[in-house]
Amino acid sequence: MSTKNATKINRLLNEQPNGTVLLSTWLSEQGYDLYLQQRYKKNHWLESIGTGAMIRSGDNVGYEGAVYALQKQLGSTIHPGGKTALSLLGKAHFLELSPSKATLFGDKSEFLPVWFKRHDWGLKLDYHKTGFLPAGVGMTEATVGAFSIKVSGAVRALMECLYLAPQKQGLMECYELMEGLNNLRPNLVQELLEQCRSVKVKRLFLYMAEKAKHDWFQYLNLEKVDLGSGKRSIVKNGIYNSNYKITVSKELAGYGTANI
Repeated sequence: MSTKNATKINRLLNEQPNGTVLLSTWLSEQGYDLYLQQRYKKNHWLESIGTGAMIRSGDNVGYEGAVYALQKQLGSTIHPGGKTALSLLGKAHFLELSPSKATLFGDKSEFLPVWFKRHDWGLKLDYHKTGFLPAGVGMTEATVGAFSIKVSGAVRALMECLYLAPQKQGLMECYELMEGLNNLRPNLVQELLEQCRSVKVKRLFLYMAEKAKHDWFQYLNLEKVDLGSGKRSIVKNGIYNSNYKITVSKELAGYGTANI
């Protein structure tokens, strides 16, 4: 390999953080054409992890490094959400040292690339395309190793948990997560409640926040939150809450009442 090409790959590797994926289309845009990319792989600077995606040879890359590439190199809205985001932010009621699943959310029009889905990241990927919350609202940054990625902030993450409930996320676990969120900013909660398009999520969120007796709840203006009309049966054979017109599990409805 020429000295010029060696200098170029060294510059690339110095500028990009360890643990991240390099996308072929992005590399081409940065002046590393397909010929150069093939040379770098042949000379063991880079190795392929699927069509259109590479990592530096010998690098240990997790799914977070793939999310980094989607966000930074493609401008994607795909991000860790729900319980995964809360864990990355240190706000889950228990932190898994070795999580078995990563929950990702993205806009309704966004698909996970084939290389992302097929590569073995050491855990299961659970991806949801949704539009129940606007892209970019209620996001924050989480540091992972040598880089940072956009993840759902605490309010958005809990709403994503409720979006998955009760089929993919237990109601009691959602409530336990809510109990831990005692220092939320009312104005941010208000903004997300007003922009949320899921009546189920909004009713469950307010029901749980009120039940948890969080101080920030009293500062919300519920008149500006569209809670829809009619009843919502979240679970079968549960207990009906007339205030929010939802039927929740007996376990959740009765939780904490023995201590009152």
